[in-house]
Amino acid sequence: MKKYQLPEFLSSAITQKKYERWLRRKAVAHVRRDKKRGNKTATNQDYKEAIHRAVQGSGGLDVYTGERLDWALVSTYNNEDAKRGGRKYKKEFALLPSVDHVGDPKGPANFVMCSWRTNDAKNDLTVDEFVDLCRKVLATVGQ
Repeated sequence: MKKYQLPEFLSSAITQKKYERWLRRKAVAHVRRDKKRGNKTATNQDYKEAIHRAVQGSGGLDVYTGERLDWALVSTYNNEDAKRGGRKYKKEFALLPSVDHVGDPKGPANFVMCSWRTNDAKNDLTVDEFVDLCRKVLATVGQ
């Protein structure tokens, strides 16, 4: 059994090889970003393990909205196509699985999975701040 075994719920959407490549690339990108933000303990190995746990714990769903993530979109985004397609192209990737920090990015690796759209909307807000923002939106336009 592989150390980062593809969760069963993803077996119809992505291969083991593609999953491991995605996992490695996400860990490297998040370590690089967090080190720039001052995290002195971030390692590729710790981040890879934390991201894998987040994937396993997600059951394939966005932790904030409950929507099913579209794992077939992993590693398919193309910058050139995005430039040409603009918003329309980007919307096609709304349910792309995205790794979101829980807690302090300067602390130990701790992640959840959500959609790219949700992560983009949440940005750098804490979960509580994001929920508060969502409540304000609902109170204003959800009438």
